[in-house]
Amino acid sequence: MGWPLLVPYSVLETGHYMPFGEIVIGAPGAGKSTYAHGKYQLFSALERPITIVNLDPANESVPYPCAISISSLITLQDVMQEFGLGPNGAMLYCIEYLEANFDWLVEELGRLHPDTWVVFDLPGQVELSTNHESLKNIVVKLGKHDYRLAVVNLCDAHYITDAAKYISVLLLCLRTMLQLELPHVNVLSKIDLLSQFGDLDFNLDYYTEVQDLSYIENSLPQGTKFAALNMRISELVQDFGLVGFETLAVE
Repeated sequence: MGWPLLVPYSVLETGHYMPFGEIVIGAPGAGKSTYAHGKYQLFSALERPITIVNLDPANESVPYPCAISISSLITLQDVMQEFGLGPNGAMLYCIEYLEANFDWLVEELGRLHPDTWVVFDLPGQVELSTNHESLKNIVVKLGKHDYRLAVVNLCDAHYITDAAKYISVLLLCLRTMLQLELPHVNVLSKIDLLSQFGDLDFNLDYYTEVQDLSYIENSLPQGTKFAALNMRISELVQDFGLVGFETLAVE
């Protein structure tokens, strides 16, 4: 039995569809493509329309059915060969090129059914979502085309096994949230593998809810110039009060 036909509130209000979707980001190896594939399988099982858009020009072999891929517009290898750039510089060029050719993306998205949930699978270079302007500009332009988007930020769960790494990932998440200015879900991925790294210093809720970070001070490397810096970063994160995590094991 198929899902009942529901008319979105946005259609009743404006007379036209407002597509919904998510932007999947995270460091290399965090499981972005695995997450996107899992999301595709879930929606397919529920008989809900979904499309995955691959915006990683270095990832030409994806595990999921891909309706739209940036490789049709530009590839990382071509940029590296033509301009003599390294992988990171070429990646930034590709995203800047996508921004400059945004009409291509709009045209490709325009072929989708208006009820389709759209998943944008992004590259793993964190600077794209923390301080580089092209991705933010693309997001703003999608918003002007009535796309209602949220960010899913995948972070490898092993970061919480080390106090210094945990603080660094908190800062990274906060910076990303402030940069992209979208509804945001931070996710600790591969949570099923966490036991491989031994016992945690605190229970899992402490890390997912980002509880009082002063307790973590004794777990940080002591006697170094970075000890005070780590605590100042912790205070900054807590002052904003924005960062929290969900947990996920795709399998």
